[in-house]
This record gives sequence, C-alpha cells and structure tokens, in this order.
Amino acid sequence: MLNRYLRMLPLLALYAVPLQAESLLTPHKATYKVKISVLGGQLDTELRQTATGYSATHIIEPTGMSRMFARGSIVETSHFDSASDGVRPREYVSRDTLSREKENATIHFDWDNGEARGTVNGGEVVSVIDGLAHDRVSIQYELMHDLVSGDSSAKYTMFDIDRLRPVNVQIIGEKIVKVPAGEFQVVGVQHQAEGSKRVTTLWCAEQLGYLPVVIEQHRNGKLQVRAKLEIYTPTSGQ
Repeated sequence: MLNRYLRMLPLLALYAVPLQAESLLTPHKATYKVKISVLGGQLDTELRQTATGYSATHIIEPTGMSRMFARGSIVETSHFDSASDGVRPREYVSRDTLSREKENATIHFDWDNGEARGTVNGGEVVSVIDGLAHDRVSIQYELMHDLVSGDSSAKYTMFDIDRLRPVNVQIIGEKIVKVPAGEFQVVGVQHQAEGSKRVTTLWCAEQLGYLPVVIEQHRNGKLQVRAKLEIYTPTSGQ
C-alpha cells in the first residue's frame, strides 16, 4: 500500500515550484513530509537552471518505521524549455526501485515529428502527440505558469509513461493553513485524471508563488495521502 501511494506523489505534487511572470522559474529546493495512514515518507523536489532551460528532479523515499515495509526510492527528472506561453518537455527519466513494478523509463519528446518515444523496462514505446503534452514532472510547471498568468485551463494532457491521459483541473476556494514551514493563505487547486477514482487537492500559497504547502489525495471520498511543506529554499545559478 505504501509503495502504491508513494508512486503517485510526483503527480500529486503539481505546482511544486513558484514561477514568476512569463514562465520565469525560480531555482529551488523543497521538502515535504508525507503521511499515508500510519506510514510515512518524504518528497524532495529541486529545480535547476540549465544552459537550454530547466531540469526538475523529484525524489520519494520512505522514512522512519516505514523503511521496514518499503525500501528503495523513486527518482524522476524532467528536462524542459520555458516560454511565454508555457513549458515544453524535452526528456523525462524515471528510476523506480521502490514500487513493485520497479519502473525504469526514458522518454524523449520529438516535437518536429509529433512523437514521444523511448523505453520502459527495456521495451520500446511510441506515442503520437497532437498539441502540447507533458510528462509527470513538467506538467506541474505548465499548470503553475497558467495559474500565475491567469490563463489556466480546465483540462491538460499528460503523457503517463506509455499513454496520454487528460487531466481535469478546477479551483475550489481559499483558506488559511499552518504547516511546519509556516502559516499561509492558500487557494485550493483540485485535479483528477479522466477515468481515475483518485482526486488530488493542492493548497497553494500565493505569497510563495503558489507553491503547494499541503497536498491531499482522496479516493472515493476518503483521505488517503497528506503531504505538508517542511522546507522551501530558493537557490541561484545552475
């Protein structure tokens, strides 16, 4: 059970960095404490600037007593370019030694030919991309760009390793929350992949550039996962 929900956290952590206007990303490091029932884990995210754009890495690991039941980590990295109208992924890499499936994937986005091509656990995958699509990491930056610019959509497209999945998004209100990193006025952003029973809500702090300070996942109306921001550190340079 722990492995299954930890595996979902890269997708849960949509909006996980603050953006400035015109998709100017702020290099950073952030740490979230994750609670799944009585089990625990940690999500670390980092955004670095590169010569051609940005590189974002998410790392998920079990912590404390949870390491008795689950070992390994999930490391996902996306290399993408930033533009005034959003972000465009170039390469996505996933190395999962935590989940039962032990996923090992590398996907390249060929925009000239309209294809997402690569390998998943040694097997070749190819998918036609008609219009803008994102991997499980870069989608968060596209969503954040749109939220900051006030041009958000109700539907996005995510390339989930070997298939395209529509993702529905809506704003659900505002409130004040207190987490280890501080107290924040937040707006709720809820998303759900079409055909999924899981609904994820991100409570994003405007004063941190809409960084999510609380991430919650419900299945059939029951809370299953909660992550709270512990540390956020802006960084500089490559």
